Amino acid sequence: MKTKNCLFIAVCAFLLSGGFAFAQEAGAADKAGWGLYFADAVTPVMREIRHFHEWVLLPVITAIVLLVLALLIYVCFRFRARRSPQPSKTSHNVLIETVWTLVPVLILMIIAAPSIRLLLLEDKIPPADVTVKAIGYQWYWGYEYPEAEVAEYSSYMLCQPDAGAENGFKQECVDGLKAEKLPHKLATDTFVVAPVNKNVRLLVTSQDVIHSWAMPAFGVKIDAIPGRVNQTWFRAEKEGTYYGQCSELCGVNHAFMPITVKVVSQEAYDAWVKAAKDDIDAANKIIADYALEKTVTADVRTAINGEI
Repeated sequence: MKTKNCLFIAVCAFLLSGGFAFAQEAGAADKAGWGLYFADAVTPVMREIRHFHEWVLLPVITAIVLLVLALLIYVCFRFRARRSPQPSKTSHNVLIETVWTLVPVLILMIIAAPSIRLLLLEDKIPPADVTVKAIGYQWYWGYEYPEAEVAEYSSYMLCQPDAGAENGFKQECVDGLKAEKLPHKLATDTFVVAPVNKNVRLLVTSQDVIHSWAMPAFGVKIDAIPGRVNQTWFRAEKEGTYYGQCSELCGVNHAFMPITVKVVSQEAYDAWVKAAKDDIDAANKIIADYALEKTVTADVRTAINGEI
């Protein structure tokens, strides 16, 4: 193989693998990261996922990429046609074959230990303070709070201003609602409400085809399967609005069933639950007002206490 061809392959290998890894790391400093990096972690699970990626996987794969790149460059120069007109006829080397068998096994063992620990953290659901059931439909989500006696309500994607119906999706998209300041195709008319720093057990199922409830900032991605109830959990440690999407191809409008979660104070959550039992729209207004003022008004507090 000609030297220039070897160099071209080496540069391409670096740019497509090692270079991209470094680009991801650089993107971590930027909150948006141009979509190259993980969302900011707001749960213990997501924090552990990021730690596993940044301090275990990324160093390991970077070291592998650099080693392979160095070997490739060495081979390109050491065994180029000009220097080695008579190619080697070596068929095998017991030592080298033993090394490249045992080293990958060792690398996999290094990766496996923290990976299994992380899987156990995700799988072991702590005692729940709140239980939410998410039901996937073509193409929207339904939510209910069985323990809080909040009946199922639907959550549709908000239409953007001046956006026409896409693929006959108008009936599943809430028209006329202003979404100028909300993320495109991620905002919804209703949402999941969860109290901050509380364990939320999430029950997930589907009424038609397989969907997937995914919330990147929480480190949650779980399939919604017809006839089966899967469960997972999260504990959001920071108030705010978080967005996710269905992450399982589920039909023509798969891209139009986003997820919105509002993490609020315990007081605001109690107010929402009390109102949501009778009127989900009034309950959502409480959360909208709370998001603006970060406080629960006196009349709402009175309602929580059962005085009216």
